[in-house]
Amino acid sequence: MRTREPDEICAQAVDLARAAADLLAGASNVGGHVAVQADGDRVVTHLFACLDPAYQGWRWAVTVARAARSKTATVDESVLLPGPESILAPEWVPWRERLRPGDLGVGDILPASADDERLVPVVALEGDDGLADLGEIAAAVGELAEPLEDESRTTGNTMPPQARVLSALGRDDAAFRWYTSEHGPKSPFAHAAPGICASCGFFMRLAEPFRQVFGVCANAYAPDDGRVVSVDHGCGAHSEALLPSGPAQPVAPVIDELGYDIMDLPGVSVEETVFESLDHG
Repeated sequence: MRTREPDEICAQAVDLARAAADLLAGASNVGGHVAVQADGDRVVTHLFACLDPAYQGWRWAVTVARAARSKTATVDESVLLPGPESILAPEWVPWRERLRPGDLGVGDILPASADDERLVPVVALEGDDGLADLGEIAAAVGELAEPLEDESRTTGNTMPPQARVLSALGRDDAAFRWYTSEHGPKSPFAHAAPGICASCGFFMRLAEPFRQVFGVCANAYAPDDGRVVSVDHGCGAHSEALLPSGPAQPVAPVIDELGYDIMDLPGVSVEETVFESLDHG
């Protein structure tokens, strides 16, 4: 394909193009003339180096054109464009794909999309007996505590009904995330704990299908207070934890033979008392 030759009159309008770039960006931000390229019949773009440190490698592009049989070129448009070696922003990623757990702040709203695979309509769970994965986890953990009696459900709840609930995939994802987190059995707290959460009086089990494996810590002094923990997690704030047994050792009294007490005597300042003590020391 034959390369289009730039219009001669437009190609020679370098000063006109520079004046337009100076007007747009300021003379201090416009560098030398880099190149000229033909965009069409009697349409040429002049490129000038950008001296703005925030746009390294970018170029000011000023397009000039002239009418047929005219001997004068006029400015068409001026714009800042990236060059071959310019610093560009990374490829744009939708905010939902950039979002990570913990990014949500106070007042932020994060609606679940209509096709969120973690959620399903309530009617879709009819006949669902729970999670296979949770059953496998519970079997691996073993019967760590006696099952609790089913609690009676209160009536007259005025809260609006749920339109969607967790799907099997959503529950599997939550169970795996909780069990492998620092609130599961592999955390340093759990390894050093005197007992597991299942035998702790502060452990409140979740509802089905999570109750076999997970609960919530209700000990204000525990590091996991108010958090979901696994039945085989643990910490030093276990309700049945005991101090190490052994003979009681009386605490040896501490006798300070070098210090002194500063007394506020009538007519004697604290400074005089201090200096007098130092002089007799």
